Amino acid sequence: MSALDAVRARQSWSKVGDTAPGREELVTLVGAAGRVADHSSLRPWRLIELRGADREALGAAIAEAQGDAEPSTKPLRAPLLIAVVASYRPSEKVPRWEQEAVASGVAHVLSLLLDEAGWGVIWRTGHYTRSEPVARMHGLGPHEELLGWLYVGAKPEGKSPGRRKTVDARALLTRPPKLSPEARAAAEAAAQEAEKQKAEKAEKKARKKAKKREKKKAKKAAKKSGS
Repeated sequence: MSALDAVRARQSWSKVGDTAPGREELVTLVGAAGRVADHSSLRPWRLIELRGADREALGAAIAEAQGDAEPSTKPLRAPLLIAVVASYRPSEKVPRWEQEAVASGVAHVLSLLLDEAGWGVIWRTGHYTRSEPVARMHGLGPHEELLGWLYVGAKPEGKSPGRRKTVDARALLTRPPKLSPEARAAAEAAAQEAEKQKAEKAEKKARKKAKKREKKKAKKAAKKSGS
């Protein structure tokens, strides 16, 4: 199956069976999902496996966040939950929103890979997602935020996830507005100025390198004549 076919076939499964991918299969898929575009290769994300009693602990944390007396049963809807965490790294070049986009990209690609591997997946969130009790249960650091969970399990036999609305690609793939003559002239002038500055910078760098070579050459000649 091509990547195009896999993406077209992907759908979310709100109900899944009791089996889930094992640790090693998951490691392989996560390794592939981590190949998403990542400015400066910061790896500003991590994933947390929730299986068995982990899901019950999450249910208790959700109840605490909501002030409920009984643990939430929502995490028990799938045998495996994968918590998606944005783990922000210090960077002057890459802002937080861009790092969060990387973490989201990993989750989207992982959900696609899981679906292509035959597993049912749905990405779930809630108003409690970024609550203190839920963050504590996941062991998040002060530089981390939860983006939700991938609920993963077997696709029920003989059932379909339901129809999805078609995407009007022509309406969503747009072009920027046409520039006025004045704006176009200003843009061209700015581009020319940028090229000029780039050329001046390159010339300055070349002169500096040439000067450094001459200095090194003179030093070498002086050393040779003195010996």
